[in-house]
Amino acid sequence: MPLDSRLDEITDRIRERSHEGRDRYLRRMRAQAEQGPRRAHLDCGNQAHAYAAMEGQKDDLTADRVPNIGIVTAYNDMLSAHAPYYDYPTRIKAAAGRVGATCQVAGGVPAMCDGVTQGQVGMELSLFSRDVIALSAGVALSHNTFDAALYLGICDKIVPGLVIAAATFGYLPGIFVPAGPMTSGLPNDEKARVRREFAEGKIDRKGLMAAEMASYHGPGTCTFYGTANSNQMLMEFMGLHLPGASFVNPGTPLRDALTDAATVRATQITALGNDYTPVCDVLDERAFVNGLVGLMATGGSTNLVLHLIAMARAAGVHLTCEDFDAVSDVTPLMARVYPNGLADVNHFHAAGGLPYMIGRLLEAGLLHDDVKTAAGGGLSAYATEPKLDGDDLSWHPGPRDSLNDKILRTPADPFQATGGLKELRGDLGLGVMKVSAVDPSLHVIEAPAAVFEGQQAVKDAFKAGALNRDVVVVVRHQGPRANGMPELHGLTPVLSVLLQRGHRVALVTDGRMSGASGKVPAAIHVAPEAAAGGLIGRLRDGDVVRVDATAGRLDVLTPGVADREPAPFDPDSNAFGLGREMFAAFRANVGGSDTGAAVVV
Repeated sequence: MPLDSRLDEITDRIRERSHEGRDRYLRRMRAQAEQGPRRAHLDCGNQAHAYAAMEGQKDDLTADRVPNIGIVTAYNDMLSAHAPYYDYPTRIKAAAGRVGATCQVAGGVPAMCDGVTQGQVGMELSLFSRDVIALSAGVALSHNTFDAALYLGICDKIVPGLVIAAATFGYLPGIFVPAGPMTSGLPNDEKARVRREFAEGKIDRKGLMAAEMASYHGPGTCTFYGTANSNQMLMEFMGLHLPGASFVNPGTPLRDALTDAATVRATQITALGNDYTPVCDVLDERAFVNGLVGLMATGGSTNLVLHLIAMARAAGVHLTCEDFDAVSDVTPLMARVYPNGLADVNHFHAAGGLPYMIGRLLEAGLLHDDVKTAAGGGLSAYATEPKLDGDDLSWHPGPRDSLNDKILRTPADPFQATGGLKELRGDLGLGVMKVSAVDPSLHVIEAPAAVFEGQQAVKDAFKAGALNRDVVVVVRHQGPRANGMPELHGLTPVLSVLLQRGHRVALVTDGRMSGASGKVPAAIHVAPEAAAGGLIGRLRDGDVVRVDATAGRLDVLTPGVADREPAPFDPDSNAFGLGREMFAAFRANVGGSDTGAAVVV
């Protein structure tokens, strides 16, 4: 099927806008690639240090005859999604050895869990951890001894940070190796119900804890369709995984076989062979448009609005919020996965999953097939699914029919005609809304504002009964320059209760909401943020605010707001404690949310 002309026009606009930056980036990558195998540039002392522990493989390494694969790992055993990576290096080294290659752990990167820090002070480091991860991966690869890299990461900031690093070292081939989701536990809608009842005081903390532990119960990614699983979708749509790798559960024979296959493939695409596939050639404007389509078709995480812009700029591609809106307008919403449905990612995978979606979107002309991928063969290779026959792994055509039309539908008969995200612009600035889970009757909210400086103040007002009315809750000084842009996911239960009571409620904030955010209309990532002089910093209680996802508007209707003095912000309020003092330079130099809230790119 020819590419949809509207998607072709969007891609051309991005290509034209990115021309100078992309050309400059590719010239740098080509120049580094022309230097040949990296180990050739190390002197004898450098190499002796690099290979001192590589017993039995030193001759191969010094002769440059075989590829040496670097592992960059985000393993820790506090994150359920990353705990399975514990024995991946051993497995990867064995798989590389079977095809005559060598492999070393290049380095580790930090991986924090937003679920642990949600509503806590540590969340103020969460977004900045993406840039720290990129920097850490850069340090790992700076030893300059590798012919390709395997990136082991799953969750919210880890994959975007690793992609930024992979693009920066774009002359190296790279494959992202997932670990898969945990098996299904307590249904996500039941977990949300318990959280609402706790917010209303109907159950105690013991009951809440029991529900949470039944939901998050084992190794693997959390099963709702938040940022972590949106990341995994993205890596397939952008050709950095092996096909069908995202949602295979940990500890299964198929999961192990896919890890082995990723290792072998990494050895095949180095500059030492005939199928050289550097990351810089994979991550072009077509790959990012494919990622945007995947995000919209699945109703993915709002956090990817920030991350995709930052990832693209690392590859010389200039994405804007307008591109998200334009792609959303032409992409049908094909999936219902919690929070915009009852299914979890295991149900989604069983219903046909990513092979089904990619195949049908290609047939509809809504994806670029003519891209380079880590697997080879263009994006159509990702319309296949892996299967094991004994010990033999092979790929077969994915399903053409959904196995559950309550979870997956065709582009011709979608859940809604347009994608999951909407850009909002107005005199309050630029924001985005995840509309895929929001009832259409709530797409336009006009009400007096209740203005707060943090989410705890909102919870306190809720408990005091001060929000039992139609209201636009404004939470400001939550942007990257103010306090690192923590997620405000803790507001979801209390705002959901207000909706259930029949009030018309919306949220406006210069902060973030989790990829798990659900049914509350929320204008988030508002830029300019309050700390950068945005009008959100001049709002007062009672100002009438209109949040209009239908027209794409975000406005204050009360006159004279721009003439007021901005609300004061105490920079010392977030300067110290839990390492925040070390991130002062990040807060001082971070870009706005509309440019990816980035420090290092």
